[in-house]
Amino acid sequence: MEILVILAVGLLLWMVWQLYRAKQFTQFKQLIESELKPQIVEYLTNELVENRSEVFPNTDCHIQASIDYWCRYKVRILQFALAKEIITQQWLVETGNTRNSQHLFYVERQFMH
Repeated sequence: MEILVILAVGLLLWMVWQLYRAKQFTQFKQLIESELKPQIVEYLTNELVENRSEVFPNTDCHIQASIDYWCRYKVRILQFALAKEIITQQWLVETGNTRNSQHLFYVERQFMH
């Protein structure tokens, strides 16, 4: 009987730990949406406006299409931010989001560029 109680408590603790990790991951996705997305939009807008030419007119439609593409999924926002060094891997380590970013890359791998 004691073994069943120990197993039940162990299972309950494991479930609480999984809930805690899920909440951390959700907060990480909200951080991407609230902090990184505006930076990506600003970066894309500035870059496309500065690189206008005859060959690449970069009209408002082009800018909006680029923003829509890169900001559609959270994994693309994170991927773009890392590629353009808006954030660094060191930032992920310092904020404790290395594991969350790895999980996001795995979960949304079909949406990566």
